[in-house]
Amino acid sequence: MLKEFFKKSEDGNDKKRQIENIVVFIVILIITVLIINNMWSKDESEEDEELQDQTKVLAQKDVSSQDDLEKKLEDILESINGVGKVKVLIKYSESSTVVAMYNETTSESVSNENGENGINKEVTEKENKKEIVYTDEDGQNKPITEKVVMPIIEGAIITAQGAENANIKSSIVSAVEAVTGLAVHKIQVFEMRFKII
Repeated sequence: MLKEFFKKSEDGNDKKRQIENIVVFIVILIITVLIINNMWSKDESEEDEELQDQTKVLAQKDVSSQDDLEKKLEDILESINGVGKVKVLIKYSESSTVVAMYNETTSESVSNENGENGINKEVTEKENKKEIVYTDEDGQNKPITEKVVMPIIEGAIITAQGAENANIKSSIVSAVEAVTGLAVHKIQVFEMRFKII
């Protein structure tokens, strides 16, 4: 009898140990799953932040092209007969922006749901995903530019030596109008003050 009692108590202890081992295993498994899930969510949020930062960089001002236009206009106007030194200021409505090329994928899923009243409902879910397309230049990923949206020119101010002459002033206005597409009333030409040294 004593042997049977000790055997039963040993069986009970084995079952308790098995249950304890299972509980410990489940707790470790849950902790592991939580840690992995947390790491994945951080990676996704970092990728989203990186994508937003790159998009912001792409949408920055492209001031060089605006300055280039002013410089080219100055060079052209100075080459007109009777025009001396010229300074050009162009007013833009906004800055130019660089638009990146995107890979866009769209997925759609349709599911039927049965309501409590026996009415079937069709639920359609659409998901759009946009990713910037990159090219590898010297080991660095750089976004591919789809287009550069140029700003709208709203007006121009020109100061020029020789602008006191009506014919020269008219030539300057005509040249600026041809290049910028501005209406004549949005182009103001003034005589440049001579600097006394």
